[in-house]
Amino acid sequence: MPAFILRRFFTSLLVLLFVVSLTFVLSRSQKGGPFEKEKLSEKAKAEKERIYQLDGPVWWQTYRYLKKIIVHGNPGVSLRYTNLTVAEILEQKMPNSLKLGACAFLIASIGGISLGFAAAMRKDSLLDVSSMFFAMGAISIPTFITGPLLIAVFGLWLQWLPIGGWGNVQQLILPSVCLALPFLAYVARLIRNSLLEVMNQNYMRTAKAKGLDEITAVARHALKVALLPVITYLGPMAAYVLTGSFIIESVFNISGAGSVFVNAIQNRDCFLLCGAVSIYSALLIFFNFIVDILYGLLDKRIKLYV
Repeated sequence: MPAFILRRFFTSLLVLLFVVSLTFVLSRSQKGGPFEKEKLSEKAKAEKERIYQLDGPVWWQTYRYLKKIIVHGNPGVSLRYTNLTVAEILEQKMPNSLKLGACAFLIASIGGISLGFAAAMRKDSLLDVSSMFFAMGAISIPTFITGPLLIAVFGLWLQWLPIGGWGNVQQLILPSVCLALPFLAYVARLIRNSLLEVMNQNYMRTAKAKGLDEITAVARHALKVALLPVITYLGPMAAYVLTGSFIIESVFNISGAGSVFVNAIQNRDCFLLCGAVSIYSALLIFFNFIVDILYGLLDKRIKLYV
């Protein structure tokens, strides 16, 4: 295990550097630049590019940027937001997205597993049909429709919850549910189908033949195996919801990391874009690593060699 963790740590660093390098190259290879909207003279624009080390060939710009990150640990300053570094902007925006994403992740994972488990245990019943119908609807309806619908029902009509803003638990409920719904539906369908497949295996028939009731047999023998495809999905899902959703944040008036991605692309702010991408990539790498560890714990046949 220690050797596996050490290898994954160094390979993850290499992957992260590659992703940041590719993001920087692609952002700098596009037509136009971060100073196009300022209507500067060619001489003034060239001077600003020199100050921010954006002059010269793209490969040379990339080398200097990576050197700044590796040697000094400095992701740079924003090209659009004056006097703000990339670290300061992400430090301001990320906590809201992390809080929103953590709540959405808990709702999606716990709710999805519970709903899928109940549906699998009552196959072809009204509960099974209605839950899968709900899951299909949650997957099919985009969040820019789900969000206003939740606001209209629970905020304006019933007046149970606030329709926007940020700061207390009540303001967190609607955006968390809206962000979690499609992921909850995917998890529910995954766990249901996986459980039904595992319950038809020979060892499950043997467990029932030995006198175990169905729920005990599923809890002891089937659930761990059925959770494997769900855990695979939960890793990337966690990285996605934790880095925020621009649509959710816009609908519910939340200042989070989702807007950082969009604004960085629109403003050609390569340093801010690379910083945001590095956060997302680091989270994705980390949660995929957790998934590998959980695989080995849930299924002893899986060995962590690589």
